[in-house]
Amino acid sequence: MDFKLALTTFAAVFLAELGDKTQLATLGFASGGSSRWAVFIGSATALVCTSAIAVVGGEELTRVVSPLLLKRLSAIAFIAIGAWMLVSLRGTAS
Repeated sequence: MDFKLALTTFAAVFLAELGDKTQLATLGFASGGSSRWAVFIGSATALVCTSAIAVVGGEELTRVVSPLLLKRLSAIAFIAIGAWMLVSLRGTAS
């Protein structure tokens, strides 16, 4: 197993998930529900399932698109989203 890749993936997903709508929804379910363990199991299972879909989809996609191109397109998408967020925040600062 490639532990460096596993740690890098963990760090990226962990940081990306902090404060996002999924975490906020989970917080809402936990605050209003009677079983925090049920909320934890449900949200953890959902994250595992979506990650599995991404892994299988990524593996299939690399059969028709080069991994380097996929990485570059992902980087461009992240930069574009970040730039869009910075521009949209500028209008709400006042």
